[in-house]
Amino acid sequence: MSRTEILGRNLSTGTSILVKLEEKTIFSIEPSNEAPDLWISAGLVDLQVNGYLGLDLNGPNLTSETISQLVRSLLATGVTTFAPTVITAAEKSIIQRLTCIAKTCAHDPVVAACIPHIHVEGPHISPLDGYRGAHPAEWVRPPSLAEFDRWQAACNGLVGMVTLSPHFPESNEYIAGLVSRGIHVSLGHTHASHAQIHDAVRSGARLSTHLGNGIAPQIDRHPNPIWSQLAEDSLIASFIADGHHLPAETLTALVRAKGLHRSILVSDAVALAGMPPGHYVASVGGRVELAADGRLSMEGTSTLAGAAIPLMDCVSRAVRMMGRPLAEAIVMATENPGRFAANRGRLQPGERADIIRFHWNEQDKTAIIADVWLAGEHLPGTRMT
Repeated sequence: MSRTEILGRNLSTGTSILVKLEEKTIFSIEPSNEAPDLWISAGLVDLQVNGYLGLDLNGPNLTSETISQLVRSLLATGVTTFAPTVITAAEKSIIQRLTCIAKTCAHDPVVAACIPHIHVEGPHISPLDGYRGAHPAEWVRPPSLAEFDRWQAACNGLVGMVTLSPHFPESNEYIAGLVSRGIHVSLGHTHASHAQIHDAVRSGARLSTHLGNGIAPQIDRHPNPIWSQLAEDSLIASFIADGHHLPAETLTALVRAKGLHRSILVSDAVALAGMPPGHYVASVGGRVELAADGRLSMEGTSTLAGAAIPLMDCVSRAVRMMGRPLAEAIVMATENPGRFAANRGRLQPGERADIIRFHWNEQDKTAIIADVWLAGEHLPGTRMT
């Protein structure tokens, strides 16, 4: 039987620990007298990934090769579990993308190990400018369980999370139907009223997608969809901590209001994430400009066109923006999202051995990934984030 030992520093205590693996599982975690330089954590869990390094899940010609390359590129950044995110489009296009992801999972074991389910963001979102974000208006439509069942038939039931706006008259029935099918329902890109958000929670919605974004720049002081979702204790909120989607004081206040264990970090990375600065034509958003600091905007405007840094960079920026300990930011990128992704993201005996080790520069609050293990297998070629 294969045994592996991994030495690292515990994020919570700073002490040295020895993590012992048995095949694909964490067998034990023991104190160690050695003094390693590397910090150790469960692998990162990202509930919202649209693409990375030019690899686009929402492009017109998605292939299995693109998905396989994307998975391996994300692994190099420390992401061992993620939900590929398919956004608002014609039903035919959504089904083509779902089918391609499912087929790739079926023949590529590494892809299957990293993808517990697919996240469909839309098409049942607000049609209003601002709230809709970069989603194409022509494909926004009311929810339909019949359409959802066609999605699932096309991908062997791989859709596990849906983001929607609960302002549609059909929303509560749709949400209840999804929950009865074992689907995680998240609220986002919404102009829904407080009553509609409350009813959605009663129907089974349990998440808020990138709270504070996907909303018009000018809203009522109160009530508004941000306050309504913050007030719902049953909603776990995800946040994009790239330094562009939310100012530092806003992120600090939102996480403080939600509480550590009801807060999740996501990258919401698009295909241009990780690419050199410059002007591009994106499949979603059209002509865009990627700045050197990672801000991706519609060309000639200040309007964001997606997020452009991987999750570990979001963790680093969250520490800098909020002044909270690294261990807390890691929890928001591992254990908390893992509850909605096959219970991944926990460095504990009995769990699957998805593990990362990284250098942490305390002075400038930046991380460099050193090692990644996926289901107990050490992956070569990990890269700096």
